[in-house]
Amino acid sequence: MILGISGPYAAGKGEVIAYLRERSFYVLSLSDIIRQELARQGLEETRERMIEAGNALRSEHGPAVLAERLVAQLLPDRNYVIDSVRHSAEVNALRAADPQFKLIWVDGDEAIRLERIRLRGRGGDPLTMEELQRLEGREQGGDDPAGQQLAAVRELADFTLDNSGSLEELHGEVQRVLGRSLFFERPSWDEYFMSIARVVAARSNCVSPGALAFF
Repeated sequence: MILGISGPYAAGKGEVIAYLRERSFYVLSLSDIIRQELARQGLEETRERMIEAGNALRSEHGPAVLAERLVAQLLPDRNYVIDSVRHSAEVNALRAADPQFKLIWVDGDEAIRLERIRLRGRGGDPLTMEELQRLEGREQGGDDPAGQQLAAVRELADFTLDNSGSLEELHGEVQRVLGRSLFFERPSWDEYFMSIARVVAARSNCVSPGALAFF
């Protein structure tokens, strides 16, 4: 199973990902592909360079390139949560890789998000409402098909989580998403060992009636 995470600045995407990591989801990010490209070029990572490098990769290799490269690394027996989904083509590529793929959009009140940005004190973050709106407007989408398309991604979301309240409320929303047929509890010990026994029996050369009755 693959879950995608997207949303605007300081909406709480990292908290959702941390919650899913604790529930055995493997965490990957489409931004990792961009970081690898910047490292290859010997460039220092900044938000502006990340945006520019991502746009350049999409322009040269197609708008789904980040998702396509990441999908090639996935293993079939794991649950994944994919961060930094920022283009509609990436959503389509992830859905093609897993029919059960679901996209979660994390959002929150603009003023609350700005206060979180100020509190976290991360270099390069906007510190005024005008700057936040300008940067987010740039990422919403435009005439460049290789640019970020957060507005289109939001429209493709299967679930929208409002993180304007407490962390406990956000966790409750994530749990409700998982409860809607997106998450499967681990099998019981009896089911676990019976599954192993079935696999072992499938490799046996014995075709006696007793062996066939096992199934």
